[in-house]
Amino acid sequence: MSTARLTINLHALASNWQALDAKTNVETGAVVKADAYGLGAEPVSATLADEGVRKFFVAAAEEGAAVRQAVGPMPMIGVFSGHMEGDTDLLRDHDLTPLINSPEQFLRHVEALPDQAFGVQLDSGMNRLGLEPADWAELRPRIEPLKPLVVMSHLACSDEPDHPMNQQQLRTFREMTDGISAPRSLAATGGTLLGPEFHFDFCRPGIGLYGGMPFADAKPVVTVDLPVIQVRQLAVGETVGYGNSWTARRPSRIATVAAGYADGLHRAIGGGIDAFAGGQPCPVVGRISMDLITVDVTDLPNDPERMRILNGHQTVDDLAEAAGTIGYEILTSLGARYSRGYVE
Repeated sequence: MSTARLTINLHALASNWQALDAKTNVETGAVVKADAYGLGAEPVSATLADEGVRKFFVAAAEEGAAVRQAVGPMPMIGVFSGHMEGDTDLLRDHDLTPLINSPEQFLRHVEALPDQAFGVQLDSGMNRLGLEPADWAELRPRIEPLKPLVVMSHLACSDEPDHPMNQQQLRTFREMTDGISAPRSLAATGGTLLGPEFHFDFCRPGIGLYGGMPFADAKPVVTVDLPVIQVRQLAVGETVGYGNSWTARRPSRIATVAAGYADGLHRAIGGGIDAFAGGQPCPVVGRISMDLITVDVTDLPNDPERMRILNGHQTVDDLAEAAGTIGYEILTSLGARYSRGYVE
C-alpha cells in the first residue's frame, strides 16, 4: 500500500437511494455527473440501474456516453448542459436527452436531431441554467407538441428548508408549467427532503446518494485509507510542517502519511480533524501539504501501518467544514492517484 486507497461502498450507495426513494410517492432518478461525484460513473450507474433507476442525469454529453455504456439502452440520460455546439454526434450515437436551456439550443436541436427526444430546463429564479420565463412563454407552443421527456428546474436554497426562495421558486415553477403533459421535476436531494409539494413527477437526488448533506441519514459511502510512510519522535518544543504551525507540548510520536491536497485533502483543512487507527482518533497536526499529512499518534500503543481519514465517524462534510467548503467539493476533488476498490 504505497498510495492512499479510496473504497466505495456500492451497497451503502444503493441503500441511500432506497431511503430517498422511500420519502416520495413518485419516481426517483439519480444525478451521476462529474464521474458520479468522483466515485466512478460506470460502477455507480450500473448499481443504481440494478436498483431500478430509469432516469440518470449528467453535466455534459461526454459523461452521458460513459453512463450509457454502464446502464444499457433503456434508461433516459439527461444532459444538463443541453445541446451544445459539437454535441450532435454524441447525443445521437448514445441516445442522450439534452435538457434545452435557451432558444438557440432549441433551434440547434430541432435542426440537427429533429427525431431525437429532448427535455427542457426552466429558470425559476436561480439564474444559472434554463429558459427564462419570457423565452419559455414564446417557445412553449412549439415545444409542447414535440412531447419533451421532462420539464425541470433547480432549487437554489433547498439545503435551507425555511428559506423563502424555496416557496418562491415553487410558485414560479408551477406558474410556468401548470397544464403541461410532460413529466415535471424540481427536487434534487434537498428538494426531496422538503416534502411532497416539491416532488412533482420525479425527484433526482445527487449528493445524498453519496453520503453527503443535507441528507443527514445517509450511510457513508466512501472510506479513505492512508499508508504511513514514517513515524518519528519529537521532543518538547519541536515543530511540524510548513510554517512551524504546530509545536510539541509533550514528547510526541508523529506519523507522516501519504496523501495531501493533490489528493483532494485541501490545505485549508488544517487542524480540527482526525485520522483513525482502527477506531482510535488521532489529531492531524501541522499543515496539510501537497502529498503528505502529519498525525499525532503519541497515544497509540504501537506505530500504525495505515490510517483512515474518511469513515463513518468523520465524513466528507466534516472535512468540508474544517476546510470552509462543502462536501461536494471534497468528494469531487478526490484525485486519480488513489487506488480504488468497490464493495458490492
